[in-house]
Amino acid sequence: MGTNKDDKTQPKQEIRLGGNRAALFVYATEALENMAFISNAVSLVTYFYGYMNFSLTKSANTLTNFLGTSFLLALFGGFITDTYLSRFKTIVLFGSIELVGFALLAVQAHFDQLRPTPCVGVAARQMNQCEAADSNQTAILFAGLYLVAFGTGGIKAALPALGADQFDEKDPKEATQLSSFFNWFLFSLTVGSIIGCTFLVWISTNVGWEWSFSVCTVAVLFAIVFVGMGKSLYRNYVPKGSPIVRILQVFVAAIRNRHLPTPEMADELNEILDKEAGLQIEIFQRTDQFRFLDRAAILTTSNFSGASPSITPGPWRLCTVTQVEETKILIRMLPIILSTVFMNTCLAQLLTFSIQQSMTMDPHLLGFKMPGPSLPVIPLIFMFILIPIYDRLFVPIARKFTGIPTGIRHLQRIGVGLVLSAVSMGVAGIMETRRKSVAVEHDMVDSIEPLPMSVFWLGFQYAIFGAADMFSLIGLLEFFYAESSAGMKSLSTAISWCSVAFGYFLSTVVVEVVNKVSGGWLASNNLNTDKLNYFYWLLAVMSGVNFVVYFVCAHWYRYKKVEMEDRKSILRLTLR
Repeated sequence: MGTNKDDKTQPKQEIRLGGNRAALFVYATEALENMAFISNAVSLVTYFYGYMNFSLTKSANTLTNFLGTSFLLALFGGFITDTYLSRFKTIVLFGSIELVGFALLAVQAHFDQLRPTPCVGVAARQMNQCEAADSNQTAILFAGLYLVAFGTGGIKAALPALGADQFDEKDPKEATQLSSFFNWFLFSLTVGSIIGCTFLVWISTNVGWEWSFSVCTVAVLFAIVFVGMGKSLYRNYVPKGSPIVRILQVFVAAIRNRHLPTPEMADELNEILDKEAGLQIEIFQRTDQFRFLDRAAILTTSNFSGASPSITPGPWRLCTVTQVEETKILIRMLPIILSTVFMNTCLAQLLTFSIQQSMTMDPHLLGFKMPGPSLPVIPLIFMFILIPIYDRLFVPIARKFTGIPTGIRHLQRIGVGLVLSAVSMGVAGIMETRRKSVAVEHDMVDSIEPLPMSVFWLGFQYAIFGAADMFSLIGLLEFFYAESSAGMKSLSTAISWCSVAFGYFLSTVVVEVVNKVSGGWLASNNLNTDKLNYFYWLLAVMSGVNFVVYFVCAHWYRYKKVEMEDRKSILRLTLR
């Protein structure tokens, strides 16, 4: 009885928050949401071209603009997350918006009166004779598309940060788990993409687009349910105000103190402990780059504007060293993100022109027929195999030599991806040259019948780019999350997605400029008469130049220096 009594008086064991168990719900949510998103990323160009009767170039540009906007809107989602809402609430809110967008697209695809008569099976040269979509039909299409873009943008900003929050990067054991989290986050993204590129593309091709959009709607609904199931396990980050405002305060204070000399000693600058912080405080060490911003932290009598020196001046007149360094970190990141944009311009071609290439080729292999939009499954399968090998074999071995939890530096990983993307474009040019020669040899330049050349030849360029994506995409996400301050994690994650956004937008510009300068390499609706191979080789050369720029930026970059100080020990030192 005594033992039972003692047991009853024992306090209930607290549920351990965070860790891999909490991250499982993030993985499931990412797989479901990305399954819906990526299935449309790889196949919408055929929907625009064959069912909305857009031209070849307009179909490609509409898709890249949609994808670019989706990733660019991650900035808004990151701002909302860091300033007003928790990561969890942001995911639920923006997931609901994405759900409404897919539902609207499903309704339009179901009712014939909401779209023009499909122009399927018409020769490319006769596409201009097809019925064009009217303004109302186009408005419904773009409303659904950009609701999806708005919703997925918010999720892309908050979901990786929510998962990474479940691991403490200052704990040696959890720092290793944090590195693995980003690899397995990419793995879950890949699994969702594989299902989207196969199962959902098969549905849109063989059953109907209304069913494909409906499945996407249900998938996003279940994604919201899954992220909600893990709510009790999450370590929740509490927003501490707008990071944009904090950055602006640094610039304003630095401008106000522009006539003051920059202090040589770090102890001449202001560093005030936030009374609302927890037991641990993130303090950034002063760096020697952008020293003009250090003036924002100079403590002088003019800061007080005639008030008593015991009164702390306002945040627009005096900032802390940590706040100044937070701003410097963001400035240092900008050249890195800009030098990775062009890689995603190359990715856009694999989701547009390469898909259109596949529609002209023989999709059969050993009795199996692969729909053209499913072609990106090749790099996804390659990534599916490579990611576990990278995480479980390469990283531990590299970690023994470098002592770095991630095995190699984030910027080194991104650089490998940039080199592989240039190789991928070179291979794409070779494959397109071969495809066109087959069309000429068999007198099928103007034919709508598939060429006697297997679509799987395009798998080489996709496989190489899949490896490039494995290195660069997660390298960017992990780099921006690790290097940003605690109050800017979601916004920094969103900035990493902006590389993808600007890449898609730049793709639209590059296609238009190349068409004008070259006299129409990509101007017709017939790839057999276009000069797409020249375009691919041009991208390969430009990618090589871009890597040189990135190498210079990466060499110039300084990794942040941070100290996690115990508040009580700091207070004791202050009182001495």
